[in-house]
Parts: sequence; C-alpha cells; structure tokens
Amino acid sequence: MPNGELPGPDPDERMEPTGRRNSQGIRVDPDAEAEHPPERAVLSALVKHEPGVLAEISGLFSRRQFNIESLTVGPTVDDDLARMTIVIEEPRPGIQQAKKQLEKRIPVISVRELNHDAVQRELVIVKVNGREPDKVNAITDMYDGQTQQFGIREIVRTGYAALARGESPTAKVKEPNQAPTEAQVETEEVADD
Repeated sequence: MPNGELPGPDPDERMEPTGRRNSQGIRVDPDAEAEHPPERAVLSALVKHEPGVLAEISGLFSRRQFNIESLTVGPTVDDDLARMTIVIEEPRPGIQQAKKQLEKRIPVISVRELNHDAVQRELVIVKVNGREPDKVNAITDMYDGQTQQFGIREIVRTGYAALARGESPTAKVKEPNQAPTEAQVETEEVADD
C-alpha cells in the first residue's frame, strides 16, 4: 500500500450507520431523548424499623434530585418493620429509577408503586379566624371542611399515607393477609451502583 494508506473503501464510499447521531458521531437513543410528562406516583416501601432509615431514604432521593412531595413513615403491626409512603412527581423513567434505587437499599424490604385506586389519606390541621368555634364547626361540617370565609391563619399537613386495596398485600409477603414479619418478607440483596 503506497503512502501509508489503509485497506478498504475510501471514507466517502463507506456505509453510514442508520439513526440519529450527535456532533461527536455518537448514536442518540430516541427513548432517552423523548419528552416524558411528569406523573404523580405513590410508592409504598416496607423498611426495617431502625434509626437512620428515614435519613438514608430521603438522602437517596436528594442525591438523585428527585422532588419528594410527601414522605410519611410509621410502625407496622410488626415492631421490626415500618411503612414509608413516598409521593413523587417525575417522568415515568424517573419513577422507575426511584423504585430501582429504593430496592437496592439494605433497610428496604419491599417497594411497590400503588395504583390510583389505593386508599390514600392525609390529615390537615387548620387554624382559622373566628370567635365562635361552634359556628365555625357547623359551617365546616356543612361544607365538608371548607373554611374560606373565616380566613386561614395556619395550616399543617401530615403527608399521604396509603395502602393497596383488596386481597393483595401492599408488601410482598409469602403468606398474604397476615402481618409480615422479617421471616415472611421476600428479600433480595442487590449490589449498589
């Protein structure tokens, strides 16, 4: 080969790969580039009831820049387990990533995204302007808790607590319809990235 040429066709004659490429010639994945609208997701996680779990989970979401709209945690009928209800609003790929990251944590036993028909409740305590509490209560009862005419002084919300409806347990357990103990819960060790 004269003048240090390499074998094969000239660059103009070579096959061009299909698909869109960025300025460096790297293929652009259409799924990763697609616009995904944000969705509201309610995640229910069964976790070990021990110090530091709440900080670990909230830190996980913070490091990955997920916005937590609501996070509640409380003990279950098993003293060794607690249930976390996490409400996030993210595009679908972000929700899937959040579930995968939660499942990798050692204190997390089970993670489930709840359907829209799950039982969801939030407690709200409202302080209103009013000198006659009986009249405020009567009006509140009459209008399902609307207190707008009195003016809200302060408000505090607990965040959502949620459980799946029906026979299917919210946590993945071997024996359904019973309080899960650590021996009953299906666990799987996953290496951290």
